[in-house]
Amino acid sequence: MALISQAGSSYCVQSEVIRSKSGHNAIFNIGSNLEASRVKDNFVGASSLSCTFAAKKTNILHLDCARLGRKRGHHVIVAASPPTEDAVAAEPLTKEDLIAYLASGCKPKEKWRIGTEHEKFGFEFGTLRPMRYEQISELLNGIAERFDWDKVMEGDYIIGLIQGKQSISLEPGGQFELSGAPLETLHQTCAEVNSHLYQVKAVAEEMGIGFLGIGFQPKWGLKDIPVMPKGRYEIMRNYMPKVGSLGLDMMFRTCTVQVNLDFNSEADMIRKFRAGLALQPIATALFANSPFTEGKPNGFLSMRSQIWTDTDKDRTGMLPFVFDDSFGFEQYVDYALDVPMYFVYRKKKYIDCTGMTFRDFLAGKLPCIPGELPTLNDWENHLTTIFPEVRLKRYLEMRGADGGPWRRLCALPAFWVGLLYDEVSLQNVLDMTADWTPEERQMLRNKVPKTGLKTPFRDGYLRHVAEDVLHLAKDGLERRGFKESGFLNAVAEVVRTGVTPAEKLLELYNGEWGQSVDPVFEELLY
Repeated sequence: MALISQAGSSYCVQSEVIRSKSGHNAIFNIGSNLEASRVKDNFVGASSLSCTFAAKKTNILHLDCARLGRKRGHHVIVAASPPTEDAVAAEPLTKEDLIAYLASGCKPKEKWRIGTEHEKFGFEFGTLRPMRYEQISELLNGIAERFDWDKVMEGDYIIGLIQGKQSISLEPGGQFELSGAPLETLHQTCAEVNSHLYQVKAVAEEMGIGFLGIGFQPKWGLKDIPVMPKGRYEIMRNYMPKVGSLGLDMMFRTCTVQVNLDFNSEADMIRKFRAGLALQPIATALFANSPFTEGKPNGFLSMRSQIWTDTDKDRTGMLPFVFDDSFGFEQYVDYALDVPMYFVYRKKKYIDCTGMTFRDFLAGKLPCIPGELPTLNDWENHLTTIFPEVRLKRYLEMRGADGGPWRRLCALPAFWVGLLYDEVSLQNVLDMTADWTPEERQMLRNKVPKTGLKTPFRDGYLRHVAEDVLHLAKDGLERRGFKESGFLNAVAEVVRTGVTPAEKLLELYNGEWGQSVDPVFEELLY
């Protein structure tokens, strides 16, 4: 049983520690579900596994521990499904509880961490075709056995792994994601990435499988992409074509790298949110790495970024209201309450609630489950189905970058840590962008996927702004005192030359590759 007890105005969620036969502890925060807090995103980030300071209520979750964790062989098997159907709320949730949930992410600067997530495409060496689920299952089982990860199951299907505060999960089309642990320095972040890639390669290469670091599937069409056996993806797959023309491409053919960062107060959250939104198009340009679709140039430098412009306007975009004087946790809650839902999980089933709102759920008026009221777990799940360029949970997610090779997996968190975790650099960013209009920010968002650093901006080009921003990021890292500024070298070259990674790929395609995309699988192989 996990007890959520009232301690003043806070909840602390007990964690179950299940020891596997190998002697390692698997730690599961029962109050926030292991896998369901992401749809196209994972729950592990800068604030994972922390106590939840939230509503002034007492809730008890009765959990079937046999379902939650079962030993099979040498490994703990973790049921992926959230235990929301077992939650009994003493009182209905209020809007104030939802605000308090977000505010519970506030933490002092010495407890700020860096949580990095990246996705990659698995493919067969011989055919370059995407990995099938059967191969993914073999790979996940192999990594679990060889490197002592615990398995995450949905029914009889293995859909992920967990080890300490790291997790591996599957995107809808089998994109393989590492959601890293909350770490203190970028050296730790890069070491984590390297360790993960080593483990994946050790098993995958024996199977004739490689992994590609790119933002959009360069060769294969939607019909060629396998569908992962995860219940929620079926609901999303049916809903996406109703709200945009590119949602299925987002689900099945994109890969990203993102960083999750902390804040110490509502005011700090607002400042970082605004800086992150204003500069997100610069990150998109610096990391642009998706110029091919189905074997040919697609006319964009970041097709991944372009896809988000016609996925679902209700849950994406640049969130201009963040720049309103009235913005804070409450205003983000108001926004999220009216973003249409995808699903609710009850009695081991995903219930399609597409088009309905959490505001209706709060009032017990969801047509899909009339009379039922939400839990904080439902709220946490709903927040992960919102996809703006910067997303607020109990931390902030920077979501504008394409996936790429390992050096850029280290460079993306370095870029944002240097800008947002150093007070001087953060203030300089806010000063620099203070007079940017909503129209200018939206113009950059619209044009950067196609023109990158060559996007005209005021009396010059975005490259000139990027030079100043990179300088601020470097200064910020140097003031942190951990000798981390070297991690920016991969983007420093992009700024110096003005040539994005995508433009380098296009040059190769039109030159030594002889207008074939097949060599990209070797060029960007991990």
